[in-house]
Amino acid sequence: MGSPRWAVGTAVAGAACISSSAVVMQLAGSSPSMTALGRCGLALPVLALLAWAERRRGGPRMTSRNRWLARLAGVFLAADLIVWSHSIADIGAGLGTVVTNLQVVIVALLAWLVLGERPRRSLLVALPVMLGGLALVGGLAGTGGYGAHPGLGVAFGVGVAALYSVYILMLRQAAVGSPVVATLTQATLGATAGSLALGLLLRDFRLGPAWPALGWLVLLALTSQVIGWLLITVSLPRLPAWLVSALLLVQPAGSLTLGALVLRERPSAVQLAGVAVMLGGVLIAASGRLGRPGRPGRRTVAGTPAEAVAGAADAAEHATVE
Repeated sequence: MGSPRWAVGTAVAGAACISSSAVVMQLAGSSPSMTALGRCGLALPVLALLAWAERRRGGPRMTSRNRWLARLAGVFLAADLIVWSHSIADIGAGLGTVVTNLQVVIVALLAWLVLGERPRRSLLVALPVMLGGLALVGGLAGTGGYGAHPGLGVAFGVGVAALYSVYILMLRQAAVGSPVVATLTQATLGATAGSLALGLLLRDFRLGPAWPALGWLVLLALTSQVIGWLLITVSLPRLPAWLVSALLLVQPAGSLTLGALVLRERPSAVQLAGVAVMLGGVLIAASGRLGRPGRPGRRTVAGTPAEAVAGAADAAEHATVE
């Protein structure tokens, strides 16, 4: 098992890879359901091949429970990607990625309610700060902002944050004791099936010009769904849920930069202030735990799967890894 520092570096690298997702989704010029299906379906053969190679090397196998948990997590990812496309269309790739970082608070609350990972008081302080930032990004301050429908884009973004939070927590639980590539492959299988079902229900399958649309979708699949999420999935079982969500802040920073450089997006000064407020809220939420290393054997909520994961990470921090 890698050390916690190694896991943090891996998560940051994965977040950097997926930071281009929103921009590439825009460049593909396809409908939301087609974009989600392309991202997941095109990644599936590559992940299946990597999972086969992983299985040949031996090691643990996925339990039936973890397999279905990963697939169900993938269904939430499919819904997340489709709603996210609508948010990006309404408020732009950069801001559409920033808004979804409300998931930092939602992940912490869900981890508390479902897994027993009690949040610190800093979370309660961060929540109104982040909501204030959301209001500024959505143009609720009464000034014109970037985006066709900033308010609607923020509303979609909040929905994305909720779906993304469920995906992160479910995938994290499925990854405990499971091979990394197999876990992500099962989640991607669920996301592919979910994208197909939702696309048929919404009658939302429209591909942009075959070229370069297919090329952009292949790039999206490889950089985001394969490389990016493989790196993140490796780190999930080794880090607490709150820290994973905080490390994913690399993604909005990268998306804002790429959105400005590639798509010529120019958020207003008020919206950029809202971005700063939101990211400041995230740092406040994390400040209650950052810099407080756990002690081996420390127990907070007896018997929860999350405790076992956090305990393993604490133990690894004080162990020699060969």
